[in-house]
Order: sequence, then structure tokens, then C-alpha cells
Amino acid sequence: QVQLVESGGGSVQAGGSLRLSCAAFGYSLSGGCMGWFRQAPGKEREGVAAINIGGGITYYADSVKGRFTISQEWAKNMVYLQMNSLKAEDTAIYYCAARWTGCGWSKWDADSGYNRWGQGTQVTVSS
Repeated sequence: QVQLVESGGGSVQAGGSLRLSCAAFGYSLSGGCMGWFRQAPGKEREGVAAINIGGGITYYADSVKGRFTISQEWAKNMVYLQMNSLKAEDTAIYYCAARWTGCGWSKWDADSGYNRWGQGTQVTVSS
């Protein structure tokens, strides 16, 4: 059974950094796409970043380009989201998600396209 477990969330002041980790259990990250999504209170879940497993092609939401970096460590079945220059509007629950098709097969930021989700980790940025 595939399980995704996020960690690394917390509270930070604006301008600070956090690194989120996503560990995949029961799933060999040998294909498909891994994404990070977030949901702020009262808002819809939105795609933040995604990475093609194996190929390493990355995708980012405009709101995080230049500040966030998604990366992979396939030997450890891990995906990371390095978040720098954090802003108050980055406050949300962050979710890791996996889909069996590549990120480019369909909209990478459409959450309906993902097959497995983690439980989420809270990120709070104070201004």
C-alpha cells in the first residue's frame, strides 16, 4: 500500500526558510510525477510544484517561482520542497502527492490527477 508522509512544517517569520520532506512507502519512485500542493484556510487547494520522477523536469506555480525548489532523492524514495523568502501568504497546509503518469501528461497542478496523498504538514509564516 502506497503511503506518503510529509514532515518539516513549522512556524517561521517572513523572509525565513523551511524544507519540507515527503517519504514514499510501498512505492518505488521510478516513474510518474510527485507534486506539492497547499491549502490555506478558506481557499481551494493549489499546486505549488511538481517534478517528473526520473527525468527531473520541474514545474512551479508563478507565486513561488524563484523562491521554492522541488527536488528528489530517489535512492531514498524522498521528495523535498525547499522554501525560501517565505511570505505570510505562504501559510497553509502543504500536501505531498503522487501520480502514476508524468507531470506533462496533463495539468500538473490539477489535484484530481493525483493518485495518492499525504496527510499534510502545517506551514505558518508570521509577518
